[in-house]
Amino acid sequence: MRLFWTFFWTFLLVQMATYVMGSMQGITYNFSTGALLGVIVTVLIFIVASLIPDEPVEHHHH
Repeated sequence: MRLFWTFFWTFLLVQMATYVMGSMQGITYNFSTGALLGVIVTVLIFIVASLIPDEPVEHHHH
């Protein structure tokens, strides 16, 4: 379920960013570009999340 919601929100946010940046540059909106970027960004998010440790850090007293 975590994969679905991450993809869902990433897909929507990337589509919005693609539309806004295209409008600012004066080019037409392209759904497939946003879809491809959404998949790539979702994969990158999961790679970064797997690299970040989720164990608590031990406190060292000096």
